[in-house]
Amino acid sequence: MSQEGSTPVVIADPIRFARDARVLRGQVAVGRLGRLADQLFDASGSVAWELTGQAGEDRKPRLLLAANGTLRLRCQRCLGGLDWPLALSSRLLLVPVGQEIPEEELEDDEQDAIEAAADMDVVALLEDEILLALPIAPRHDECDVPRPEGGDSKKSPFAVLAGLKAGAGPR
Repeated sequence: MSQEGSTPVVIADPIRFARDARVLRGQVAVGRLGRLADQLFDASGSVAWELTGQAGEDRKPRLLLAANGTLRLRCQRCLGGLDWPLALSSRLLLVPVGQEIPEEELEDDEQDAIEAAADMDVVALLEDEILLALPIAPRHDECDVPRPEGGDSKKSPFAVLAGLKAGAGPR
């Protein structure tokens, strides 16, 4: 099953989706991912995604989420645009609503546990996983720090103090 455009993508019963090994694919415009807006330089492009249900050897229902695309993030050094390649692969253990997540699942770095609420919004899940995957302070490998207009560099406010100290001498 493939989903595109701005139609909401909802899974009525995520546990059944996983146990039946269903697959959903789609593409979402970056502009639709509103919670990402603060991290983006602009909302151009799209993200291709695939959600696969799986019940492993342990019979626990899981979702495998893969996403690819390029996001235009804001460089934290020069404040310009930075193309960041998104290559997301998440493994999510589904836990029935109201059931506590077992301690051993919380410590497993291979997968995250999420509540399997009815009518799961796939695009919101995708956005959650993208937000978790973003670099903390994205920046170009090499770029210049922004300079004040009309000047190569600004004098340090402490330069005046250094001059006063140097001219004061012993009393």
